[in-house]
Amino acid sequence: MNILDSRVVVTGGASGIGKALAKAFLNEKASYVLIVDVDEEKLDETKKELNCDALKIDVSKEEEIKSLVSYMNEKTDGIDIFCSNAGIGGVPGFFDVTTEDWQNIWDINVIGHIHAAKHVLPQMLERGNGYLMNTASAAGLLTQIGSAPYSVTKAAALSLAEWLKITYGEKGIGVSCLCPQAVETAMTAQGAGTAGVDGMISADECALDVIDAIKKDRFLVTPHKEVLEYIQRKSSDYDRWISGMQRLQKKFEDFYNKFNLS
Repeated sequence: MNILDSRVVVTGGASGIGKALAKAFLNEKASYVLIVDVDEEKLDETKKELNCDALKIDVSKEEEIKSLVSYMNEKTDGIDIFCSNAGIGGVPGFFDVTTEDWQNIWDINVIGHIHAAKHVLPQMLERGNGYLMNTASAAGLLTQIGSAPYSVTKAAALSLAEWLKITYGEKGIGVSCLCPQAVETAMTAQGAGTAGVDGMISADECALDVIDAIKKDRFLVTPHKEVLEYIQRKSSDYDRWISGMQRLQKKFEDFYNKFNLS
């Protein structure tokens, strides 16, 4: 899809990957970039730094997503590219994760994407064009050792993006799904764990790969190219792949025990 003069929304846009995405779209001469986030202080800082529009929104709340779409319709008469990027790491582990913890991460990492697609897609389908970019994680493809909630919700986010591409891809709707390993953001500030086995990349590097994917209508965005090899290994011999992941789990047990993740 051509990014020049496009109208773009980036959720989770106050920092990290979202901020890098907003900057990248501005560099590509998008006509209007709106960043949204729940962190009002960081949102205001990034708005001033990037000279773009900003709106405080909780993506887990459907009414707020509806108001976001209405806001863009009033400001720019529509949305061309919607980057559903907001997400959280949630509570790690398994036995100590409460039902409330599960619901919280589910609402943000999965339901947030659903709300966005449900309320942005109609105008795109009516026009016959538009682009959805959902941020998941390599954890959605390969699991996340040490965190059941993160693994499950990122797998669901990936599955949703696949469904959207399959269902609406022939109707003018582009869909990409971002699945990085460790990225230098606040989420990895205390260490990347197994996600960092192939090194950490910058949020800017991640954003540039997204821009390339949107231009080429490429579904899977894997800034860490090793992920593609891991997917092939997983699909060719599932049991062998699980055995390998069990060895990796053992290797990183000490790291995760520091955070009581067992």
